[in-house]
Amino acid sequence: MKKEYDFSKAEQGKFYRPIEKLEIPIFLDKEVKEYFSEKALKKNIGLDKVVNSILRKEMEILKEIGA
Repeated sequence: MKKEYDFSKAEQGKFYRPIEKLEIPIFLDKEVKEYFSEKALKKNIGLDKVVNSILRKEMEILKEIGA
């Protein structure tokens, strides 16, 4: 490692990504993905919208039963 580095042309925060914008991949079983992909295709919407809709409904159910 050099004793001295030139940071005069450095750009602060160039590779910084706020944690709130971090997309975490979710891996679905093949059977689950195929099933919901077909449903999404029939409705002409993205798989992510179908899965998010289902998960939101599940969240509502869990809130109602106090889980």
